[in-house]
Amino acid sequence: MTAAPQPLDQPVADAATGNWVDRYAPAASRPYLRLARIDRPIGWWLLLLPCWWSLMLAAIATNTVPSLWYALLFLVGAVAMRGAGSTYNDIVDRDLDAKVARTRMRPLPSGQVKVAAAVAFLALQALVGLAVLLQFNGFAILIGFLSLVPVAFYPFMKRFMSMPQLVLGLAFAWGGLIGWAVVTGTLAAPAYLAYAAAIAWTVGYDTIYALQDIEDDPIAGIKSSARLFGSEAATGVAVCYAVAVVLVGLAAHVAGGGLIAFVAVGAFALHLAWQVRSIELDNPHKALRLFKSNRDAGLILALGLAADALLRVVL
Repeated sequence: MTAAPQPLDQPVADAATGNWVDRYAPAASRPYLRLARIDRPIGWWLLLLPCWWSLMLAAIATNTVPSLWYALLFLVGAVAMRGAGSTYNDIVDRDLDAKVARTRMRPLPSGQVKVAAAVAFLALQALVGLAVLLQFNGFAILIGFLSLVPVAFYPFMKRFMSMPQLVLGLAFAWGGLIGWAVVTGTLAAPAYLAYAAAIAWTVGYDTIYALQDIEDDPIAGIKSSARLFGSEAATGVAVCYAVAVVLVGLAAHVAGGGLIAFVAVGAFALHLAWQVRSIELDNPHKALRLFKSNRDAGLILALGLAADALLRVVL
């Protein structure tokens, strides 16, 4: 049963205190902005970064300057599609979310937004994503539409799979394919390697994220990699991150990356190693901080690949 409607300015548990939505957005818009996770930008960053990795790898391989226009389109598309995906996920999970302390104050389980309104909001965000996708070549458009398959299945996997993060990875890593396709109109080994690397990275960071709910998830019947790994969660994350580093290093090598690209891969690896060393299984607040730090890890890699691509053109 849906909870009684809460005040429109009721924040959710895992949003940063004093974020701009809570402070400045009109009260009537806040539940919808929270539904789209605008108050928690880490999600669209994590969706965006594999797009940028792949875009920069394609620039390296083709000896071209990375396209700022494509990078900006990916940014807009990531915000829109992350919002659409989160809205869809919350529509499907509204009953489960009501049973978990961290999620019960989300707009749908708390009754701040009705299901019909959420569906309309989902359609609006999807249209923005479609407008971005149509700016690309035909092959990239096809690849973009195919990304909807794992997105559609993910919300249901946590009920059946011991590692639903793998399906989440299939969706969130899709930029590893589309960034390359936008530049080249094809797919090749570096794109597949970047995609696989981003999948492993996603499973790793979302395992850290799932540590926040490890006590409530069994009550709600939710499965996760954090529950699967149990006391060995840090080891599980370490394995995922190691696979991600090896695969992205191979992607850089196959694309023809130079010294700067591999320095960036090394810096990415060091950041991930720091995360693993910092994991505390019984500290949900630290788990959230470590999860959010993956924006910095992914940016380090993206900027390093961009610098490598630019310097090879300039020099």
